[in-house]
Parts: sequence; structure tokens; C-alpha cells
Amino acid sequence: MNPRVYMDWNATAPLRVEARAAMIAAMDAVGNPSSVHAEGRAAKAIIERARGQVKDAFGAGSADIAFTSGATEAAALVLASKNIQASGIEHDCISVWSDLTLNADINGIVDVTSPKECSLQAANSETGVLQELPDGVFLSDYVQAFGKTPCAFDWAGVTFALLSAHKVGGPKGVGALVLKQGIDIAPRIKGGGQEQGRRSGTENVVGIAGFGAAAEAAARDLADGVWDQVAELHDYLEARIIEIAPEVIIFGKDAKRLPNTSNFAIPGWKGETQVMQMDLAGYAISAGSACSSGKVKVSRVLQAMGFDDVTASSAIRVSLGPTNTKDEIDGFMYAWAKSYTKFRAKAA
Repeated sequence: MNPRVYMDWNATAPLRVEARAAMIAAMDAVGNPSSVHAEGRAAKAIIERARGQVKDAFGAGSADIAFTSGATEAAALVLASKNIQASGIEHDCISVWSDLTLNADINGIVDVTSPKECSLQAANSETGVLQELPDGVFLSDYVQAFGKTPCAFDWAGVTFALLSAHKVGGPKGVGALVLKQGIDIAPRIKGGGQEQGRRSGTENVVGIAGFGAAAEAAARDLADGVWDQVAELHDYLEARIIEIAPEVIIFGKDAKRLPNTSNFAIPGWKGETQVMQMDLAGYAISAGSACSSGKVKVSRVLQAMGFDDVTASSAIRVSLGPTNTKDEIDGFMYAWAKSYTKFRAKAA
């Protein structure tokens, strides 16, 4: 039996060895980070080291970092008391709080009129499309861009940014709100006043340690050109797709995209069906965002870009990472082409 091949890095990246090591070491810190004795100070030092690692990796030296349970909680911290504009391509954790009055074009590029009153993601999780962030954007979701493409909070001109550990090879269940110094927010979780009063509750020392180590390793990979190699695999994949199925629609093809993300459709061939077929063949891919409670739905992102329900429900996303190989791409394309041939024969 052939080993399984993981091609769903935008849903979650495999845990990095650096993150695993940092988490195992942090498990030996017995103190509460709010305690003033030596054991408490040791636990607190782990958190502050991780905070510095995330700051350095994200170019956020002049900013504050508040650790949370994930980007969803970080978004709620900002948006629960703020009415903002957004487009339909934003992640659910943004859209549920927003007035979806901004428009995206066929390539997924959003037209922003009032940056200080809007949320605009840096990169889309489904299509990989990168946005040009106008100066002064209130909030930006950097969850997918962080670690895959050069970015720096101090240069971005945004007030708040969201990060998630497991997208860069850290543990699940840890994220961060990045905010300009001098900007404060009303806490959603009140209590002991941890994280400078922004998010009460004893900190997840182990998870935060893993986040810091993963962020540091991700920044190193980016500087070493690892994602340039992923981009070559991405381009090879899309060239093969077009060769096999010239009628394919590749979403965001004419826009700048993440180096690893291909979202494409053969209208009428259900994305859900393709995901199951590829799963049986040993390849883990998706039909869009993983944040829908395991349900496969018509992509709201693709609908917002102007595609009809048939096309939007036919999309699949292949998101690659540094451990993928050309042989794995060839194997995937062989399996996908076999299924495509059967679909075409039935449709004829």
C-alpha cells in the first residue's frame, strides 16, 4: 500500500520538529506564569521568549502580541465592539462580525474605499490570492500569508493583524492578535488580567512555546528560499492540470497568489466527489476552507468572486508545503486524471 500524501497545508501544516521540541521542554515548567516565585518566572520566560520569536518572525518589533486560542478568538477580540466593512472572501471569523459591502472582482481582488473602516485579508485561504493592503487598514487576517510570503507588520500600515500557530507548523489551538502599541481593546474574557489585560486566563505555556519555535523556523525557511521551491512545484502542478483538462478554471490565476495554493474546477464535477476520490487514492486535499465543521459547502469565497453555484461547488484546493515532491505531484495528477477521464465519460 502506498503511503499517504498530504496536500492540504492551508488547512493545517504538519507539526515542525522545532515546535515539538519546544513544547516537550515547556511541559517541564511546573510554575504558573502569573506566580512571582522562580518556577512561575521560568514559565513566564517561556511565554516571553515565544512572544519575541513571533514578533521577530512577523516583523512586529514595535507592536504588541496578545496570545489567544487562535485567530478566531483574536478576531472576536477586535470586532465584537467594532462595526467594519469587509468582502465575502474573508474568513468566517471576520465575516460574521462584518458588513459585507466590499466587492471582489473575478480574480479575488477587493476594492477598498475606506481602509480605516475595513478588514482586508493578506492572503485568501481558498484561492491563495494576495491583496495589496492600502495604508491604514483596520484589521488584516495574516493567517495564510505569515510564513509563506514576505510580510512585516511594522511596514504593513495596519492596526490589527491575526496569526495562527498551526498554519506555520505550530500546535493547533494557539494564535495571536498583533496590535499597534498604544492601541487597546476591551477584553472578551475577563478575569486575572493576563496578556496585559486583553485576554484573561492562565496562558497555554506549552502551546505558546510551540508557536514561537514554529514562527522562528518558518521565518528561517522563508529567508532560505524554501517556498520558492514550493512555488516551482505549484507551477508544475497547474501546468499538468491544464494539459490534462484545458477547460479547467483556475481561480485567481491572473492575480498574485501564495506560492503553494491551487484552487481549480471542472464545472459539474463536484468538489466533494473529487476530495473523496483522491482520499481513496491516498491524497489529502480539500474543497475549500477547513473551518466549516467538516462540512463541504458551496464556496462563499468563489460566489463573492462572481462564480455560479455549479462552478463554486466543483472547486478543489491543493495546497502544498516544503515536504512535497515532484514525484508526489506526478502521482496525484495520475490519480486525478483517471478520475477526470471517468467523469468525462459519464458526462458524454
